[in-house]
Amino acid sequence: MNSQVRGGTRWKRFALVMVPSIAATAAVGVGLAQGALAASFSVSGQDFKVSADQLVGDDLIQYGGVASGHDLKGNEAHHPVTISGFSRAEITNMCQSLVTPVPGLGNITLQLHTGNKGTPAVAKNIYLDVAELDADAEFTNLDIGVAVGDPSHKTKPQSGTVASPYAFSQRAEKAVLKNVEQKAWATTAGTFSLPNLSLRLLAGDKPCY
Repeated sequence: MNSQVRGGTRWKRFALVMVPSIAATAAVGVGLAQGALAASFSVSGQDFKVSADQLVGDDLIQYGGVASGHDLKGNEAHHPVTISGFSRAEITNMCQSLVTPVPGLGNITLQLHTGNKGTPAVAKNIYLDVAELDADAEFTNLDIGVAVGDPSHKTKPQSGTVASPYAFSQRAEKAVLKNVEQKAWATTAGTFSLPNLSLRLLAGDKPCY
């Protein structure tokens, strides 16, 4: 039986290609009626971009690690990352995007916007597996070289993450990041409140930055 065709697009084939890439982001929309949810965003074989006007986070912990998963062919994949954790973070004007090539259609961009109408997004116990980060940063009571897992710190290392004992690590009571642009492999949070959530699929290559 042929896939359903509308306007020349085979929608079943389109769905099969896009689902591995967008399922985690779409899950963010579940439970928004309650205003907060447990969130885990990771994309098999793909990184994604996040931008924000400002991130204000409490109890920063940063350390080197390895993000493990599978590529688009199902093979194991490992990526060196800097893991940034906060006990609580407020994010203003957040944009998260993923560009996925779809056979016959070209690139399709998934964009998620939140915290852009006067109320920031709020995450608790959030961890970001970051490959690249550009921002204007200010740290309060910065401590560089602290041992990962120091019991005196409120934010603990991410469970299940492989961390090198020789990796860079630091912590701070507070971090303020402005003009944030980052590329990440995964984001997890205990709860994530996303006010005024907007999720769109756009034709073409249209990342957040």
